[in-house]
Amino acid sequence: MQISTISFDGDMTLWDFRKVMRHSLKHTLVELRRRVPTARVLELTIDEMIAIREQFAEEVKGKIWNLEEIRLRAFERTLEHVGCPEKELAAHLNTIYRKHRFEDIELYPDVIPTFDALARHFKLGLLSNGNTYPERCGLEGYFTFVVFSQDVQVEKPDPRIFEITAQRAGCELAQLLHVGDSLETDIAGARNAGVPSVWLNREGVPNDTETQADYEVASLTEIPAILGLDG
Repeated sequence: MQISTISFDGDMTLWDFRKVMRHSLKHTLVELRRRVPTARVLELTIDEMIAIREQFAEEVKGKIWNLEEIRLRAFERTLEHVGCPEKELAAHLNTIYRKHRFEDIELYPDVIPTFDALARHFKLGLLSNGNTYPERCGLEGYFTFVVFSQDVQVEKPDPRIFEITAQRAGCELAQLLHVGDSLETDIAGARNAGVPSVWLNREGVPNDTETQADYEVASLTEIPAILGLDG
């Protein structure tokens, strides 16, 4: 079957999530230090905040799916960690985080040119374990389907989320091409579901795993040529 539909991962494929996350946490930490200038708060680092969030997310894996709730609860856990267990303050910090998390996100420069080239020929969609909404990062109107793991309570690399994506896109699994930066979640998940895949390897890191994509690219702008759209 020929490819009719392309699903894209979000974080680290279309935008630099780690950059915007740390940027948002920096603003949050500044506010926390302003509100609670204790020694323990002044010693708190962004890396500690990230570690607390990751540990909490692991504890509630499969129990709490909503990422915004996990982030809020992680701020509550952070405040407990620094001896200031205040839920109202956690909610305030969460509001600041969300503001910068969504308003300050930047697309990689190869996203829009690639989407403009592909959108005339293929259905495009977002398949993400994250929760960045297209309309909040300049991609409104490009996607005909959006699948978030938190909404369907299945996450990549589980092949079921690719099955759900194909159903929503109205195509067969073999007609769906998935593009992502993670060998572990995007590429392994796609292969297990019988979905062709493109590994976006921006940094040119060596693949020392057994997981192999159908195609490997350093930039999204290489995808149109793979699909026969060059020239």
